[in-house]
Amino acid sequence: MSRPQASPAPEPRKVMTSAVVRAAGLLEISQSALAQILGVSPATVSRMAGGQYALDPQRKEWELGALFVRLFRSLDALVGSNDAAARTWLTGENLSLRARPLELLRSTEGLVRAVQYLDSVRGRL
Repeated sequence: MSRPQASPAPEPRKVMTSAVVRAAGLLEISQSALAQILGVSPATVSRMAGGQYALDPQRKEWELGALFVRLFRSLDALVGSNDAAARTWLTGENLSLRARPLELLRSTEGLVRAVQYLDSVRGRL
């Protein structure tokens, strides 16, 4: 009797790229804003969305993408998977961060600050 063939393991580059594109879509972050967050061109983000480009783990885009997905997951957990509430948090003024989180995400330092803030809030729950 032959054994059923195991499915091939998902390719990490495709998984990360898909997660980044999906998170940006759920948060209604434009391709140009996502390009700024990842430090890539808008054309690269367009290719990512179309499946013609995958983030490279040897480049900074990978680390920034992982941070962006971490931000999404933390925010999603805090708002109970309420995408509208997550978008409101991103675009609203945050007194603790002294800025709108979406504006902060455009720099590496701001992305890290927003992730650390969400991690600290989750830690209090």
